[in-house]
Amino acid sequence: MGRMIALSASAAFLAASAVSGAVQPAGADTLVENSAEFRFQLDFHVNDAALQKLLPAGWEAAIATQGPAKDANLRLIFIDRVDVTNPDNTPKTSDQLAIIEIPIKQTGTNNAGRMIINALVSDPKEAPGPFGSYVHATSVKASRSFNTAGGVTQGEENWEFLGANGERLETHVKYERGAARRNPAAEVKFFNPSNPSAYQIFKVDSGLDIMKNASVPVKDRVKEFSYKATGGNIGTLFDGAEKVLSWDSFHWYNRGIYTP
Repeated sequence: MGRMIALSASAAFLAASAVSGAVQPAGADTLVENSAEFRFQLDFHVNDAALQKLLPAGWEAAIATQGPAKDANLRLIFIDRVDVTNPDNTPKTSDQLAIIEIPIKQTGTNNAGRMIINALVSDPKEAPGPFGSYVHATSVKASRSFNTAGGVTQGEENWEFLGANGERLETHVKYERGAARRNPAAEVKFFNPSNPSAYQIFKVDSGLDIMKNASVPVKDRVKEFSYKATGGNIGTLFDGAEKVLSWDSFHWYNRGIYTP
């Protein structure tokens, strides 16, 4: 038995069983939008000095010392936003993104979260985005396919995003799909790189399948893998010395975006 999910800049499909309910409003925060997403995430360690140059003054990478994110200072994440709704639950959009996300903290404080320092997005209306770092992708090619035999599901994904200024984010991966484990619900601040006093709050419910990891003892289920990350400020980070630390599939990623 086999099935294919093909994605483009104008359409995306996801099995309904992979998506649970949207994240609901909570507390005094103001809801901006809800989205149901599929994500493929790569954790890297890139050149620390090159990365620091891209962060605002007074901020630095927050690097985990243990666990599946150990040593990672950058994430390259390919996202299919299957269903996005406005606060009144009316449809907003569906699009695809490739983002460069950094775990960060304000130096000398407990103020921590993440920054998106670069992103290529399929929908031109979504650029430059809430953080001024989104660039409309002039070309997006994305596909996912699955084939099940003998109770084992093999997956293949191809993502390619090209930007007008030469940015290129892409990956190819074949893997044996495992069961996703639900992560504890999380709230994370995403700070604006050009104005870190401004931020959004992402409230997330997700299911994670770690397919390969450099720090925790999981079965290596990655069969084929390649990636490219070049152009713009990306090239200074991916200089050939970077290391991939984790290969992660989020079978579902339900996200509510809020402003404080």
